[in-house]
Amino acid sequence: MDLKRQQIDAFTVAGLRVRTTNATEHQPETAKIGPMWGRFFGEELAETIPGKSANSAIYGVYSAYESDASGEFDVTAGVAVNAPTKDFESVLIEAGEYLVFEAQGPLPDAVISTWGKIWKFFEENPQIQRRYATDFEAYTGPESVSVYIGVR
Repeated sequence: MDLKRQQIDAFTVAGLRVRTTNATEHQPETAKIGPMWGRFFGEELAETIPGKSANSAIYGVYSAYESDASGEFDVTAGVAVNAPTKDFESVLIEAGEYLVFEAQGPLPDAVISTWGKIWKFFEENPQIQRRYATDFEAYTGPESVSVYIGVR
């Protein structure tokens, strides 16, 4: 896996948010992330969120971690905005160093597979520690995603 480290400046994403766990997401009857994305695309929110930054990618942001990959966390589907809006949930992507995992292929399978590789990578490389502050997916094309994982 060809990884790169990248320094990211803080920015704000606004959109829809759910609170969930990985265990919840592994059961189709309790999963919340898929239905949230369905609503996001179904209502064409990427085009209608006020204050959208020019040329913003679509983002999936993981934040408000309770602990680690086993605890609760928030997921926000949205776009970068110039300022928070009262009509949508906002989350600040923290500035810092991120490892970037890139994936190509049909979505959502490519991103789900990439998260499996991310968990395995951190299991096999305990010297590299996740921050569990903000992580995000940047959808850069119809079958292209980059997953940014904040590291210490």
